[in-house]
Amino acid sequence: MTIQKNEADPRVIRTRRLLQDAFASLIQEKDFESITVRDIAERATVNRATFYAHFADKFEILESRLTDSFMTIINRRISGHEKLNEETIQSIFLGVCDFHKDLSIMCKRKYKSLGPVFELQIKEKIQKILLSFIDKDKMLSSPHAQLINTASIMLSWGMYGAAYVWNNEGRLLPAESFVKQTMPLVMNGAKELLD
Repeated sequence: MTIQKNEADPRVIRTRRLLQDAFASLIQEKDFESITVRDIAERATVNRATFYAHFADKFEILESRLTDSFMTIINRRISGHEKLNEETIQSIFLGVCDFHKDLSIMCKRKYKSLGPVFELQIKEKIQKILLSFIDKDKMLSSPHAQLINTASIMLSWGMYGAAYVWNNEGRLLPAESFVKQTMPLVMNGAKELLD
């Protein structure tokens, strides 16, 4: 019999945060491969059973941490945007750059190996964010629904890949300059998504 935990319970939230914070501090000190569940639990001052009550393994806590971080960055960037336009796309793209920069700082030693690990999840999040700005009724009734979906995939993959390479190559330009230079290419691919 599994015990159901109340995700809204302040104790559950506090314990998850303790575990995530412990993991974040450990990833600054050690390679991901060398971090154990025991290390995380000890740093969070909880037992391993408590860890397993919240996360299946260290990969799940990493994914949770990265997803939370990504969504916080993106939500901050797109706050106040109500429709998909060039400004919204630029804000999303800047958020993806922010995410890669933060990930490389958080995981100094293993950014190149961790960046691609969660690439698919982040690309899917970007695509969902893009599509969330499109009127669902319009998309369902549109003869171009498949084209809209394909455009959102290409745009999300392009933004992710460009930001990854920008960060990997040492962020030679500030994110704002890089995105501004790249936006004509992005917008050419975004035509199907815009009204």
